[in-house]
Amino acid sequence: MEAHEELLTRRGERSGLQIAIAVHSTVLGPALGGCRMWCYRSAGDGVDDVLRLAHAMTMKAAAAGLDLGGGKGVICLTGAEPGAETRRAALLDFADAVESLAGRYITAEDVGTGAEDMAVIAERTSYVVGLPPALGGRGDPSPLTARGVERAIRACCLHRFGSGELDGLRVCVVGLGHVGTALARGLAASGAELLVSDIDSRRRRLAEQLGARWVDPEAAMLSRCEVVAPCALGGVVDEVNAELLRCQILCGAANNVLADETLAERLQEREIIYAPDFIANAGGLIHVCAELQGHDAARVDDLVDSIGDTVGRVLAEAEAAKTTPLEAARELARRRLTAAPAVPAT
Repeated sequence: MEAHEELLTRRGERSGLQIAIAVHSTVLGPALGGCRMWCYRSAGDGVDDVLRLAHAMTMKAAAAGLDLGGGKGVICLTGAEPGAETRRAALLDFADAVESLAGRYITAEDVGTGAEDMAVIAERTSYVVGLPPALGGRGDPSPLTARGVERAIRACCLHRFGSGELDGLRVCVVGLGHVGTALARGLAASGAELLVSDIDSRRRRLAEQLGARWVDPEAAMLSRCEVVAPCALGGVVDEVNAELLRCQILCGAANNVLADETLAERLQEREIIYAPDFIANAGGLIHVCAELQGHDAARVDDLVDSIGDTVGRVLAEAEAAKTTPLEAARELARRRLTAAPAVPAT
């Protein structure tokens, strides 16, 4: 992993919670990445996570053709979900940390945070996007993230099966949060034979609504199907289940799907197509970039739909170079980072 430009860590004065912000690169523009609120075993685990995620955001922005750098922020919870008072205090602490970076890092929503949380952060800093529409933002990015993932799945299917049509295709969506739910709905509407799973059994109702088959969370990744779409947290493909996967395509919305990036080579050996997550899930970043840079709806739609074209290009280049799609995607991002002039952060 390339060196990061900056890592800020501090304990929040109001909440007492550990905060970390990583700025990986500002070569193409200010570092943009979400604020993740999550329970980590230690502050060190939170720092490790924010460094990995910030690097992925650099790759994501570069590969998507955006004039943005890569960054990420985390608020490290210590146990149970915080009460309203502690949550607000933590968000204000995080906002102060963002403000201290003077525009080098711009935050947005991520796992554990939403548009209303961004509104709290906006009380202390202007370096925030993903605000509610009432505050001038574009609201929930989940539908666009899901749309981009669907385009990526279609590109993988075209590469493997010769058709990007989803009718009758067996797809297992693992994780039914905002993005997973939107993706499942879109896949069902396209005629896919849907399997769904989530650690929250209450999401079973969605399976009933969509006519999907519910799969036990512990078995979901190993479902026999054409496509597995991980849409929860990362690291869900490890050395053990990489040998046991029974799908032909791995393409979802989760960040850092592979617990170890060398597993991309093992998937290649097993002839499983892996769509690099920082390509497939770029729709959310495009959404908040549009809020930041004022793109109109047509431009946003074009950028999101181009995710499928990018995945197709990556798969073709990987095949031609006899390398993995992950390495081909990285090379695509590196070429842009190397060739483009730096855009100063504002």
